[in-house]
Amino acid sequence: MSPEKAVEMKSITKTFGSVAANSSVNLEVCRGEVLSLLGENGSGKTTLMNILAGIYFPDSGHICVGGDEVTIRSPKDAIELGIGMVHQHFKLVDNLTAAENIVLGLKEKGRLDRRKISAKVRALSERYGFNINPDRKIYDMSVSEKQTVEIIKVLYRGASILILDEPTAVLTIQETEKLFKILRSMRDDGKSIIIITHKLHEVLAISDRVSVLRKGENAGTVNTADATVQSLTEMMVGRAVSLNIDRPEPVNPTPRLIVKNLSCIDDEGVTVLDTIDFTANSGEILGIAGISGNGQKELLEGIAGLYPLSPGSSVLYYPEESGEATELVGKRPMQIRRLGVALSFVPEDRLGMGLVGSMDLADNMLLRSYEKGKLGFADRKEPRKLAETVVEQLAVATPGISTPVSRLSGGNVQKVLVGREISSAPKVLMTAYAVRGLDINTSYTIYALLNEQKKKGVAVIYVGEDLDVLLELCDRILVLCGGRVSAVVDGRKTTKEEVGLLMTSFGGEGAL
Repeated sequence: MSPEKAVEMKSITKTFGSVAANSSVNLEVCRGEVLSLLGENGSGKTTLMNILAGIYFPDSGHICVGGDEVTIRSPKDAIELGIGMVHQHFKLVDNLTAAENIVLGLKEKGRLDRRKISAKVRALSERYGFNINPDRKIYDMSVSEKQTVEIIKVLYRGASILILDEPTAVLTIQETEKLFKILRSMRDDGKSIIIITHKLHEVLAISDRVSVLRKGENAGTVNTADATVQSLTEMMVGRAVSLNIDRPEPVNPTPRLIVKNLSCIDDEGVTVLDTIDFTANSGEILGIAGISGNGQKELLEGIAGLYPLSPGSSVLYYPEESGEATELVGKRPMQIRRLGVALSFVPEDRLGMGLVGSMDLADNMLLRSYEKGKLGFADRKEPRKLAETVVEQLAVATPGISTPVSRLSGGNVQKVLVGREISSAPKVLMTAYAVRGLDINTSYTIYALLNEQKKKGVAVIYVGEDLDVLLELCDRILVLCGGRVSAVVDGRKTTKEEVGLLMTSFGGEGAL
């Protein structure tokens, strides 16, 4: 007896202007199964799921839920059909409690009974193994707790078909394992779960089947038991791909950036970073590991002049040529650039800090060079040429360089940002989660670019969340725990277990 189909999407087509995001795509999900949806950036995965969740309406095609053809014109229609989507970027109100967020927008009869709501939330938590306090404010929660609230929110509304977009993007290994345990419990309870992810080892660990999209079209569906990382990658890309990360030995490493006693305090008076010391050498990749929210963001932004550092902090930049070091603390990014410091920064917030969403690719390249214009006029010729080069070399999926970057997929936005920063010929290149949300093929392209910079003598600082990649890519790994340096370990000699332990317990400062 074949399993009951929860959802069938037939010949779904969706275009945006001249770009076909989905072209005659078919997808089916059964009751009580976890389906992973894979594809390169811009392959149409999120668009397809946004159609199922009622955010987009297809140009053509049919959707069946429980065997009946349905029309989904809004998220309200979707939830009434038992379909709920947990987005990569959470839709929560920080100053409300978990319970208040969970019922926000629902029409309840009579007055809001907070006690009854909290009891129902606790019952859902106990049923599936969640650990959440319904009365706790969102701003006091960790990333994994916020994600839990989002999942309970769709369950509270009666969802039996859940869509999770990059659910482990900012979770630790331990948090990911806990989430997978909960998802298996939900699957065993008859829920249908669709996961959009780029982490292939997680696909193999959690899913029952895998559907792959390539350039907006079906590339195939396979049973997870019959798949490997290599076979799934080849399905996504359409050709054989090497999945080896090169790690050349550093050649004549010399100090390029020396950080001493770096500390910072947030707006609420909480110490985010406490007396951080380390050295970034030329021709080396220094990895930064730590649980999300342990100061990685503030560390890089502080060095770049974007976050205020405490008195006594020191960041010395040593030029390639023999000469005096430049103190970066207390200087804004423009001042740092005018001092001749060749520093590039790929921030965690791509569109909030790295690029301007309403501007096109060429104008975003111009942000790096507008000062070079003459008589008050910006030189647009070179930025346009650079934009074309980045699009070609990094295979950015875009209708053209005049397209606003906000219309690109998250992965293509990241390609544009990384390409722009590397093009400025830096001596220090800092990247915060450079491959977050990127497909595996593009991720390996970024790793290769970082190694190219390393071979050119650039000091690369790489903040990452995938410990396997950190151990393969980096020469040394600085581990943060509670805003302090837990240890600095040799990337060639350490283990994932050792780094994971250092991320959760202070192991004593060290340096290599």
